[in-house]
Amino acid sequence: MNKLPPRTEFTHVSLAHGNGGRFMRELIEGIFARHLAHPALDVEADAARLPRLSGELLFTTDGFTVQPLEFPGGDIGSLAVHGTTNDLAVAGAEPRFLSLNAFIEEGLEMAVLDRVIASLGAAARALGVPVVAGDTKVVPRGQGSGLYLATSGIGERLPGPELGLRRIRPGDRILVSGPVGDHGIAVMLAREAFGLSGDLCSDAGSVLPLTRAALGFPGLHFMRDPTRGGLATVCHEIATATGLDVNLEQAAIPVRDAVLSVCEMLGYDPLYLACEGRVVAVVAEADAPALLERWQALPEGEDACCIGEVVEGEGRVVVTTELGGQRWLEELEDDPLPRIC
Repeated sequence: MNKLPPRTEFTHVSLAHGNGGRFMRELIEGIFARHLAHPALDVEADAARLPRLSGELLFTTDGFTVQPLEFPGGDIGSLAVHGTTNDLAVAGAEPRFLSLNAFIEEGLEMAVLDRVIASLGAAARALGVPVVAGDTKVVPRGQGSGLYLATSGIGERLPGPELGLRRIRPGDRILVSGPVGDHGIAVMLAREAFGLSGDLCSDAGSVLPLTRAALGFPGLHFMRDPTRGGLATVCHEIATATGLDVNLEQAAIPVRDAVLSVCEMLGYDPLYLACEGRVVAVVAEADAPALLERWQALPEGEDACCIGEVVEGEGRVVVTTELGGQRWLEELEDDPLPRIC
């Protein structure tokens, strides 16, 4: 019986790693299966067999493209896990399973791919949410920005109030779990764009501790993670869907000094910058102080603030400035930064 030749060592991904043959098998076994190993992840099967869940199921899907692939506070691998599980979390679910599609550009360093998938696997294990299915594709050089990831997630709805934009009422308070704009500026600084650099870390992380805590309050009406378009876009979503005004207090909105400094230099508004580990919650006035206290007792929410309220109006987002004036926040039309999530 002939022995197989030894495993071929590559320093960079080649098109041969996407042809369905030996090199693809070695890539999947040597990186993906090694870092994502789980009984439900069968690299020889075309579908994962999952245990039956007892509760209502929620399903989400997302795509991730970021440059650089690794940035202070995270990378595209951990970002994909947290981004997908966070979408389930703010919908009131406990994430249970993930799938992963990787679109790899020819020429990507194997060492980078290995680190990113190792980070992805570590983030999934930390949350107890296995990657149970996946696929890889290799695209020609110049067509993939190194690596794109697409993930889907299945979650099980937790006990708690029904959430949705239709539940929001005048008088509801708006809470945010921490400083806004960290992710957008951290990624920009990692690119050394505009000749700027710094040590600000992205806020990329899991919001599950925050959402689990919030679901204990019957007055909780709505949650969202302010990713692309930031806090301002979430507020516009609320105003558009309800026809109510969203009134924000600028002095109450937490923004780090480093983020403010960059925004002032470049003319950005931090309210439009992406976050990847924050929650915006809309809660009845009576429950707002207790929920804020609960969040502030958590490491993930120690800088949480009540930043405004929902009032009768015409579907506008209005910010009261520190000087007492008012300005309207327009709905985002152009990207304030190159794509960062």
